[in-house]
Amino acid sequence: MPKNYTVFNKSDFFDNFVSLKYLPRWVVLVIDVILSVSALIIAILLEDRIRISAEATPLIDQWQKIVVFVLLQVVFYRIFHTYSGVLRYSSFVDAQKILMAISVHVLMYVLVNLFYHTFTLRILFTFTELLIYSILAFVFLFLLRLTVKTLYDFITQRGEVIIPVMIYGTKSAAIGIAKMLMSEQVGSKYELVGFIDDDKSASEKMIMGVRVYHLQDNIIHNVIKKKAKAIIVSPLKLNQVNSMNILEKFIDNNLTVLSLPPMNIWKNEIPTIGQIKSIQIEELLERPQITISTENIAAQLRDKVVLVTGAAGSIGSEIVMQLMNFDTKLIVLLDMAESPMHTLKLELQEKFEDKNVTVFLGDVRNKERMDFMMDLYRPDMIYHAAAYKHVPMMEDYPVESVQVNVLGTKILADLAVKYKVERFVMVSTDKAVNPTNVMGASKRIAEIYVQSLYRKLHATMNGSTTKFITTRFGNVLGSNGSVIPYFKKQIEHGGPVTVTHPEIIRYFMTIPEACMLVLEAGSMGHGGEIYIFDMGKPVKIVDLARKMIRLAGYIPEEEIKIVYTGLRPGEKLYEELLNKKEQTQSTHHPKIMVANVQLYDYDKVSLLIDKLINYSKLCKDYLTVSTMKKIVPEFKSKNSLYERLDI
Repeated sequence: MPKNYTVFNKSDFFDNFVSLKYLPRWVVLVIDVILSVSALIIAILLEDRIRISAEATPLIDQWQKIVVFVLLQVVFYRIFHTYSGVLRYSSFVDAQKILMAISVHVLMYVLVNLFYHTFTLRILFTFTELLIYSILAFVFLFLLRLTVKTLYDFITQRGEVIIPVMIYGTKSAAIGIAKMLMSEQVGSKYELVGFIDDDKSASEKMIMGVRVYHLQDNIIHNVIKKKAKAIIVSPLKLNQVNSMNILEKFIDNNLTVLSLPPMNIWKNEIPTIGQIKSIQIEELLERPQITISTENIAAQLRDKVVLVTGAAGSIGSEIVMQLMNFDTKLIVLLDMAESPMHTLKLELQEKFEDKNVTVFLGDVRNKERMDFMMDLYRPDMIYHAAAYKHVPMMEDYPVESVQVNVLGTKILADLAVKYKVERFVMVSTDKAVNPTNVMGASKRIAEIYVQSLYRKLHATMNGSTTKFITTRFGNVLGSNGSVIPYFKKQIEHGGPVTVTHPEIIRYFMTIPEACMLVLEAGSMGHGGEIYIFDMGKPVKIVDLARKMIRLAGYIPEEEIKIVYTGLRPGEKLYEELLNKKEQTQSTHHPKIMVANVQLYDYDKVSLLIDKLINYSKLCKDYLTVSTMKKIVPEFKSKNSLYERLDI
C-alpha cells in the first residue's frame, strides 16, 4: 500500500460511546417527537412574529392542536419506519423516509385546513406554519442522524487509514462498488473521490456526487495521482486492465490497484468492503483461464470411492476440494505429512460436514501399508499427486526422488491392478520432457512405467484392466515451492528479489485450473494417454518479479532490487511440454491435447526400473542417476554434478 495516507488519532475518552450497542427504537422515536414538537413551536412563534393584521394566539392556548398534530406525525413516522434504522449507519435512504413522512403529513393538514375552513371559516395551522414546520422538522431529524453518523465515524477512525480511491469504470458493476463504499457498512476506510473511464464522452460528468475522469496518461499523472491513492477495479475489468497495460500506468504513478471477488447472484454472494484487497499476481495470468464441463466428471465419480495421494499438498488438497462438488461415496486422503493432513481434516470437517471423507496416514514407499489401505477401502478411482517436486533438492538427493516418484508410483500402480481400480490418474510435469534434472527424469520414468504397464495389461487382458492416464503441465501459481510465495516473502522483507537468470521463462497456470484438468483427464481418458494442456505464452520470471514488486507498491530496482543468482542445479532456461519426437492429437476440449509419446516395452523397461529402485535403496547416487539416463536417453544433466555421466 502507498505510505502517505491521512491517519486520525483520537482520545480514548470516546471509547464508551463506540462500544454502545444500538439505541432502542422507542428512544429514537422519542427524540424525533421532541424535535418535531420543537420544530412546530418554532414555526408557530416565527409565524406570529411575521403576522401583521390579526393578533397572535398565545402558545399555551394551542397545546391541544399541537399534541394532535404531533401524534399524527408519529403515525406517519410509524408508517414510513423513520426510526427503525441505526443512527450511526444513516444514509440517503433514511433522509428519503423522513422527507416522505413529513411531506405526506403536511399535505394531509393542507387538505384538513381546506375542509375545516369550509365549515368554520377558520384554519388549524397557517400555510406559513406548515411550510416552516416541514423545513425545520426535516432539517432537525436529518441533522440528528448526520451528527450521530459523523461523530461515530470520526471516533471509530482512531488509528485507521483513510484511503482516497477512484473506481475504474462507470457501468453497473462500478456503480455497485460505489454504492457499497457509500453504504452503511463503509466504516470510512475508503473515501470515493472519483471515477475513471476510457470513454471520452463520460469525461467531466458527475456520478453520485463525484467527477468522472477520462483515462489519459496526462490525467493520471496530473490529476488522478494527486486525488487518489488507490484504484478499485471491477472483477469484470481485470482482463482489460492487464491486456491494455492500464495496470502499469496506474502502478507507475504510485497508485495501488485493488479489486474484489465477482458478484454471484445465483448463490447470493455479494462482495463486501472487507473483501477489497490488492490485486494478486494470480489474477493477472496473461491468458484466458481453462474451463471444463463437469457433467462427465460427475457421472464418473457418482457413488465411487476415490483415493487422493499427496492429499495435503497444494495440488492434492485442491483436488480434494474440487471433489467435494461431486456425489462420491467416500474420499480417502493419503499423505505422510501429519500436520498438513490434520489442518486439511479440520477444514473439511468445518466446510463439508455432509461429505464422507477419511484420512489415512501413510507413505507411498511402504508397500505393506499401501496394500493394507487398498484392501481396506477398495478405491474405484485414484488421483496420484504424491511426489517430490523440488528440482534443486532432488538434484541433491536423487535416491529419494526415485524412491517417492518411481517406487511410490510403481507400488500404487501395481496395487491398482491387483484391486481392480477403474482409473489411475497420475499428475506429472513439463520437466519430464527432455529432462535436465533428476526430478524431471524420475517423473518421466513414472510416466513410462504406468504407460507400459497399461499397454501390457491391455494386450493380455482384452482391455479389462485399470485405465492409467497421465496429466502433464507446467508450474502452478502459488503451489508449495513455487516462485510466487517466495517472491512475496522477499518483497515483504524489503528485498532483494532473487531471480536465477534474466532470460529464464516458465509456463504458469493456477492451482484450480491444474486440478480441474486432472479431473477432466480422469473422465475422458481411455487408458495409456499423456494429456498436455495449452498453457498459453510462457512468462519471463524477471517480468513476473517486476510486476509483483509494482503490485506491492514499490519501484523495481529503486526500492526493491532484483538480483540474479545463476541457474540452480538441474535448472534450464525454458520448459517444454513435448519431447522433440512427440506430436499431439486434439481432443474434444480445445485446450487439452494427447501426446504421441515414445512407447516402451514393459518387460524390458520394468527390469531396468527394478534395478534403478535397488540402487536407490542402496543409496548409490551415481549408479541411480546413470540408470535413469539409460531408461531415459534424452535425460541430459545441466548445472549438475551428474553432467560427467553424459560424456
